[in-house]
Formats: sequence, C-alpha cells, structure tokens
Amino acid sequence: MHRFPSKSTIHRFRLVALLLCLRCLAVPVIAGILIHSFIYTDHDLTIIALGLGLVCLLMTIMQWLLAGRARCPLCMTSVLARRGCAKHRNARTLLGSYRLRVALAILFRGAFHCPYCHEPSAMEVRERRTNAGAKHY
Repeated sequence: MHRFPSKSTIHRFRLVALLLCLRCLAVPVIAGILIHSFIYTDHDLTIIALGLGLVCLLMTIMQWLLAGRARCPLCMTSVLARRGCAKHRNARTLLGSYRLRVALAILFRGAFHCPYCHEPSAMEVRERRTNAGAKHY
C-alpha cells in the first residue's frame, strides 16, 4: 500500500474529498428547496436557496482548485479532479462517479484505490529511513 510524503498532502486529500461529498449532497437539496419555494411562492425560501447555491458554487471552485494537487503517489494523476484519462479496467464507480467513490473511501476507510492505476494508497505519512548507523568518512 502506498503512502504520502507529508501530513499536508493528507489534509489536502481529506479537504477535497469532503468538499466533493458536500457538493454532491448539496445540489439535490438546494434544487428541492428551490422547486418547493417556486411551487409555494415563498420568496424568503427562494433567497435562502439561492444563497445556498452560491455557497455550493464557492465550494465547487475551491474543490476544483485544490483537486489538481491531490495526486496518486504512484501514477501522479489527480484522483479527485475530472480528467479525460482512461480508467483502469477494475476501477469501480459509485452512482456513476469514480471521484465520489474515491472521496468516500478517503473519508470513511482512510485508504483508496486509484481509478487510473488501481493501486491502493493509505492516508498515512510514509516513514523516512535514515542511515543512523552509517559511518561517514
């Protein structure tokens, strides 16, 4: 299982995964609130739904900016960004999305399989080996 070089990389992966999951949950909720407010002509609820839509848009932009730097430690492909690359033949989806499956695995299991190289990666910092016993001449 592959590991990451620093704690900040792990934090970036978790933040991007959280933003992606929140956006996937927020879009249908906001659409439902907006439809409800139009049906019952509730202007206050419409303003709330539009405000939540703006927050969702900001989350999407933030996720888009950070996802490019959340890369698989082996193949160096951005696993949480939308790419046109071919997926591994064993890569699986969740609700039609490879990225959503990776994001939920990061948040709940602490490990994921890259959809491009299909290698497992753990959300842990790799150990640095030092030559403590080596003699320097």
